[in-house]
Amino acid sequence: MNKTIKTAIAGLLAVPALALGLTLFSPVTANVSAASCADANSAAAGVDCASGNGSQAQLFGSGGIFTTIINTLLYVIGALSVVMLIVGGIRYTVSNGTAAQVTAAKNTIMYALVGLVIAFLAYAIVNWVLSSLTK
Repeated sequence: MNKTIKTAIAGLLAVPALALGLTLFSPVTANVSAASCADANSAAAGVDCASGNGSQAQLFGSGGIFTTIINTLLYVIGALSVVMLIVGGIRYTVSNGTAAQVTAAKNTIMYALVGLVIAFLAYAIVNWVLSSLTK
């Protein structure tokens, strides 16, 4: 019975993991006009043309690389906390009143909630710090 429950939980966790993986690694298209890249005769000009009409990527700010990476990591941490909250609930339901299993399930739920709160606070603090750095 335990093996079928573990297999079912693994199957339920695989679907969001696959969906998250597909959204994180979807191709990003560049919006480059052909007229501005017609005279790109050097490697540096070609790189500038490919990066979007000669504009450099920002590290900070609303569309910056650093902000995007941090927000993606915090999103993953939040999603994992929610998944662990669900796993803790399933463990609590399946525990059959065994004291050790109930305690382990409650600890899983508590740590998942703590992780979720920390992820929300980290998201708010990081975005506040980055917005104050860009002013």
